[in-house]
Amino acid sequence: MTEASNFIHLVVSKNAARLRLDQFLARELPKFSRSRLQQLIRKECVKLNGATARPRDLVRAGDRVEMNEPPPEKIDNRPEAIPLDVLYEDEDLIVINKPAGLVVHPGAGHREHTLVNALLHYCPKLSGIGGKERPGIVHRLDKETSGCLVVAKTDEAHHGLSAQFAGRTVEKIYLALVAGKLRKSAGIIEEKIGRHPVHRQRMSIASKRGRAAKTEYRTVSSSDEMSLVECKLHSGRTHQVRVHLQHLGHPILGDRVYGAQAKAFPRQMLHAWKLGFQHPRTGEPKNFEAALPNDFEEAVKSLRPLFSFARQA
Repeated sequence: MTEASNFIHLVVSKNAARLRLDQFLARELPKFSRSRLQQLIRKECVKLNGATARPRDLVRAGDRVEMNEPPPEKIDNRPEAIPLDVLYEDEDLIVINKPAGLVVHPGAGHREHTLVNALLHYCPKLSGIGGKERPGIVHRLDKETSGCLVVAKTDEAHHGLSAQFAGRTVEKIYLALVAGKLRKSAGIIEEKIGRHPVHRQRMSIASKRGRAAKTEYRTVSSSDEMSLVECKLHSGRTHQVRVHLQHLGHPILGDRVYGAQAKAFPRQMLHAWKLGFQHPRTGEPKNFEAALPNDFEEAVKSLRPLFSFARQA
């Protein structure tokens, strides 16, 4: 027996006129992330006045919007016995301290040996909203980035967590080891981020279609050669910390895409240190902290004030 699809019918009110279709749906259906809604529109699961539409199409008062969300896809990735560092787990979700070097989900060039493969071995029940390749995946970390990552076990948890990420109510604090000593010890970077106009695998603040991004930073400790910087994200753009710190003139050490190609650092020195959100079922505040991996600790041994901070905070 197949699970039924989720059909939703909406009529555009006067105060919602002239919004983009994806913006209108995000406002009316907060349990869905905007990226999920855009995906459904592109898959022709959304009709505007009975016709297919694009995410950027504008709606008018009285327009009829119908969305037919298909049932979650059956998960068919192969479970793999890859060790996991579990920070927290209950019947709704699981929080992982992801190691550097582990890809989050299968994709081009990475069909196996991913976090998803490990999760399916450890916890066969995951939300199917992300489809076959991304079961349970609510947000991502780059392959070389370590630290806190939350995964949904149920569709209800997935919807609830996605809404919090889309609403920017999730606390995300990173630690980055960057080149040089920052001129200003603290500040806020508000530069739009979008796909690089030439190098399509990179992100850039020079993109004409960039989306708003905000990073709050402070220097924890520094020398003339490098600094440990704490970054609080107020948005969730791809490569946000890496692009914003490069914009400051202090790229992350070991980041071979955005400019700090130091042989001493085989991977980018970026760690998703803290993660906080409301439990999607109970509403209880949840806060997690991932210990620094060994290679990160080794990299900062010359910064003695930092070393004690990182271990005791």
